[in-house]
Amino acid sequence: MLALQLRAGLAEMALDVDERAQTRLLDYLELLQRWNSAYNLTAIRDASTMVTRHLLDSLALLPHAGSGRLIDVGSGAGLPGVPLAIVQPWRSVTVLDSNGKKTRFLEHTRLTLGLDNLEVIRARCEEYRPALLYDQLTSRAFAALDDMIRGCCHLLAPDGEYLAMKGQYPEAELEAAKTLARLIAVEPLAVPGLDEARCVVRLRA
Repeated sequence: MLALQLRAGLAEMALDVDERAQTRLLDYLELLQRWNSAYNLTAIRDASTMVTRHLLDSLALLPHAGSGRLIDVGSGAGLPGVPLAIVQPWRSVTVLDSNGKKTRFLEHTRLTLGLDNLEVIRARCEEYRPALLYDQLTSRAFAALDDMIRGCCHLLAPDGEYLAMKGQYPEAELEAAKTLARLIAVEPLAVPGLDEARCVVRLRA
């Protein structure tokens, strides 16, 4: 049932994700459900809703994701970082969160699924100093745009790109952030089964 839902959603979004990656996405969801009962990693409990709100919502970012080094800030249970790492195994992905129980889950996920391209970092974004800077930075309901840029600007390479996932068009946030980064575009995201507005704000460092 979940496999069919995922496959249909990916087809509707015109995303080319192979069978092995789809299986690993569902394996990740199974791990999330198992850990969620003890660690309360997400408020969503229903597996079908997780496919929509976690997997498909994260993968809606895929057409805007490049191939360089990516960091997912305030990743929580690994969203969107883990799904992106699964479907882009050639890409270096870092998931960053300051919460110990969440990073323990992410490290368990990395080892269990054999995600060699995934790095898990427990730190506050303001304090993390990577050895190599990132080409793209994602966030999903992490912070207002101006706070995200101020806290994370040191993580991006020159001409790096922010991909901030939002709900409604964030007009007030864009106004507050207009002197901090250059707006590239606000792209609508269509997520099958999700009636709420979704968009990604693309900003250049």
